[in-house]
Amino acid sequence: MRGSVLALFPGFYDQRQSDSAAIHLTVPDLTLIGDGTYYVHEWAGEVVACGGWSRRQKVYTGSGSLQDDERLIDPSCEPARVRAMFVRGDWTRRGLGRTILEACERAAYDEGFRSMTLMATLPGVPLYRAFGFQETAQVMVPLPDGVQLEGVVMDRPISVRGT
Repeated sequence: MRGSVLALFPGFYDQRQSDSAAIHLTVPDLTLIGDGTYYVHEWAGEVVACGGWSRRQKVYTGSGSLQDDERLIDPSCEPARVRAMFVRGDWTRRGLGRTILEACERAAYDEGFRSMTLMATLPGVPLYRAFGFQETAQVMVPLPDGVQLEGVVMDRPISVRGT
């Protein structure tokens, strides 16, 4: 996570923003791991890509906690949350992010979700667009140290092929 941010964020954010993101956005979300909705790609014993989805209210990591972050969302009327997507800088453009998104989509569909949402940082926007996500809002994401990052809220209907 940290390696991804340090390699990719400077192409989109200034140094202060990149440094802050490397601290505040790269904390593993143990809830995703515990829920079994987090995926990793490993090569030679190292994680080179990771990401997942959530059936809980929280949309993204890094801005602190809200009281209802752990609330289970209703798949009949709320979108699954794509969360904590990172690809190490030297492993980008190899289909790893897409593979994780496909796994998220299949699993969310199997639990009754029919759409997905996410808060994209700027380096991830091209991947999400290519996967069919559409921008719904541009926002400033506050980090705990007061630094703000440009973010993009993106949504996508789930269309699982072959199901």
